[in-house]
Amino acid sequence: MAVQEARQDADASARAGAHGGGCTCGDCPHGARTGHRRAVAEFLLKRDQFAAGQGLPAAVAHSVSASRQWVSEELTQSAADVAERGRAEGEAWLARLWRRTACVAWALVLLLLLMQSLTAIGAGWTTARTAGLCAALVVAGVLTAASWFHRTRGGVLAPVIGEDNRLSTSRAVAALWVLFVAYAVLVLAGQLAAAAAPAERDALIAGLELARGAGVVTVLAVTCAIAVLVRRVVGLRVLGQRLQKVRADRPRAADLLTDDSGRGTFADIQYVVISAVALLFAAVRLARRPDQLPDLPWGLAVVVLVSAATYLAGKYAEGGRPVVLSVVRAREAGDLDAPIRTGEDIEIRGAGFVPPGADGADRLSRMVVRIGAVHVHVPLVPVAGGFSNPTDSLLTVPVPADVEPGRVEVRVVTAAGVETNAYAIDVTE
Repeated sequence: MAVQEARQDADASARAGAHGGGCTCGDCPHGARTGHRRAVAEFLLKRDQFAAGQGLPAAVAHSVSASRQWVSEELTQSAADVAERGRAEGEAWLARLWRRTACVAWALVLLLLLMQSLTAIGAGWTTARTAGLCAALVVAGVLTAASWFHRTRGGVLAPVIGEDNRLSTSRAVAALWVLFVAYAVLVLAGQLAAAAAPAERDALIAGLELARGAGVVTVLAVTCAIAVLVRRVVGLRVLGQRLQKVRADRPRAADLLTDDSGRGTFADIQYVVISAVALLFAAVRLARRPDQLPDLPWGLAVVVLVSAATYLAGKYAEGGRPVVLSVVRAREAGDLDAPIRTGEDIEIRGAGFVPPGADGADRLSRMVVRIGAVHVHVPLVPVAGGFSNPTDSLLTVPVPADVEPGRVEVRVVTAAGVETNAYAIDVTE
């Protein structure tokens, strides 16, 4: 009752001051980005105030459990608003991205034209240069059309965005190799169309032989296979509850080098770096010998294959199922040792309670502890700069009065929907 009365007072004061000074409602046309930033700022201010013991209504200030519940529910509602504004900003960002990707594609065409013009000084303009420029125009046109058809999903980046709304490293690397090989074949096709002598045409066709482009073809096949296999591996591990995945608000370029929590990973970084170096080498070979597929040396091709195998092994090794190791009675300083009783707090110790990328308040508020047949939402306990509860290895929840005394099982359901093992405890009255 105290929590409900305090909430009613807070809602009344919020309605009274909603349009006073600076409007904070969702109807004002401030844009998705401005609305998201304002919501984040308000949430951080509210969290720090609660962490300092400020802003608590008098109706719940006398009770530690009531004040904790009230603070948790207030932060949960604010976090839900931040998450909603974040999703709106992500959708608006994706809708604007297709124009940027199209501009980047045509900027690369202009860069290629500039480089060809500079290198043609003294050497003269050749048919290969014309074929390369025409191939670039075709590729840019196709990418622009694809960007328009996928304009609501990130433009040309739509195929490399994973189901978790993050950029996929394996798909991005495979897509770059596919575009490069397609460009190389178009260059050869352009020269073949302009060739007049039969001997010249035969030489260009011979440039497509597997013996000359075996390295590039092998790397292309392996990177594409890795992209398909990684998607299958991740999907099966998520369904088998051996990997926890949460959806991101929007894709970021850093996703190519980091895990879901934003930390750099060795497997992803080395795969991107080595693939970029090999791709640059192949581009130089194509520029030097535009009459055949780039003859990527087998030594460099094997290096790319080793890098791809390391990346795949990293995908198999990452993740893990959350586990409950122990459950004990929460004890404050001066309390006597006693068994677990209804109405008291318990500490659940384990690992993997907070999935990577789920450290936001809206994700943390979705965590649930199942004590017997009763579902208990994990309260948010704010501290300066974050939350002391829940954490990845420790949760503190009260034992509701609805829990029947006796032996009951405790399970944790994470924000990714994965349930831990059961841990039995004895509850007394």
